[in-house]
Order: sequence, then structure tokens, then C-alpha cells
Amino acid sequence: MKKLDPQASKGTADWFNGDVTITPIKPATETSNFSVSSVHFEPGARAAWHVHPYGQTLYVTEGVGYVQSRGGPIETIRPGDIVWTEPGEEHWHGATAGTPMTHIAMQESDEQGNFAEWHNHVTDEEYGQSAKI
Repeated sequence: MKKLDPQASKGTADWFNGDVTITPIKPATETSNFSVSSVHFEPGARAAWHVHPYGQTLYVTEGVGYVQSRGGPIETIRPGDIVWTEPGEEHWHGATAGTPMTHIAMQESDEQGNFAEWHNHVTDEEYGQSAKI
């Protein structure tokens, strides 16, 4: 058994708009491609459009946020909500404009160690559609 000492880091501007903090809970290892992280989004912060090779489960722990699959409606997510994204399903998630949001992200990386393929940033116009919810 090994006690882990997670080190939080800021989300890279290549993958996120706004202020995002990622704290690993269970990193992928040589024997397991499964990883778990706590991801905190400050108000207005959001992930870029992306896909996961083996899907992703999100468990919202605090605040209020949004999630959207490409071509689908923007959905509001709150503490206790669980979101499953299918493998290869393009989507984004993040906080509302006025409230931070934290979720636990669970996913497997592929054989090359990639847990996501990142695409374009969610535009202000796309994100602004969430204000109509």
C-alpha cells in the first residue's frame, strides 16, 4: 500500500478557459490506466471541447456547472450529479458564470497515456448560450 501526496496544479490554457485547479486523487500508473482527479473551476471557467478514448465519469461535489455534448443541449449540473460521457463523445464542462464548480473526473488513458484529445476552446458565444438556461 502507498499513501499518495497529491500536488494541485493549474489547468493549462491549452485545455481550459479561465482559472482551473486539478488535484490528482489516483494517477495512472504502469499497472493501471485508470485515473481520478478533483477539478475545480472558478466562475466562468470551462474545459475546451474534447473527447476521451474510453469515456469519462464526472461526479459533481460542489457548486453549479454546465456540461454539453457537441450538438446537444447545455445541461446544468449540481452536487451529487453523475455524468457519463461515451468514448469519443465530443463535449465540454465547466462552472456557471457566477458560481464555482468542482467535480471528480474518472477516466482511463489509452496505450500512449492520453486520457483526452483536446479540440477548440468553447467560444464565449457557445458558453453564452448557457445563460439562457
